[in-house]
Amino acid sequence: MKQLTEFPTTDLAQITQKGQYVLFFHADWCPDCKFIEPEMPSIEEDFPEYQFISVDRDQFLDLAKKLNIMGIPSFVAYADGQEIGRLVNKNRKTKAEVEDFLKSLA
Repeated sequence: MKQLTEFPTTDLAQITQKGQYVLFFHADWCPDCKFIEPEMPSIEEDFPEYQFISVDRDQFLDLAKKLNIMGIPSFVAYADGQEIGRLVNKNRKTKAEVEDFLKSLA
C-alpha cells in the first residue's frame, strides 16, 4: 500500500483523477486501526481494481477535517476524481465489513 507521503502532492483531485482509489485513514495510537491493519494486504489482494493509499490522520489532520474523517479507521473510495463511497465512523471494522463496503461500490 502506498503512503500519501509518496505522492508528489496531497491534492486528492490530482491524485485520484484517473483510476480507482481507496484512502485508508488511520493513526499509530488507534487500537481499532491496529486491528484491521493485518487484514489490509489481503483486502488489497481481493480488490486489485483499487489502488489503496495509507493516510496517517495525525500527519494529514487538515485533509481529514476537510473530508469529515472524525473517526478512524475510515475508508474513502474514489473513481476518476469523484468520491464514490465512504466507510467513515469510529467503530472497529472487520475484514468482512470493509470488503462488503468495497463490493457495494461496484
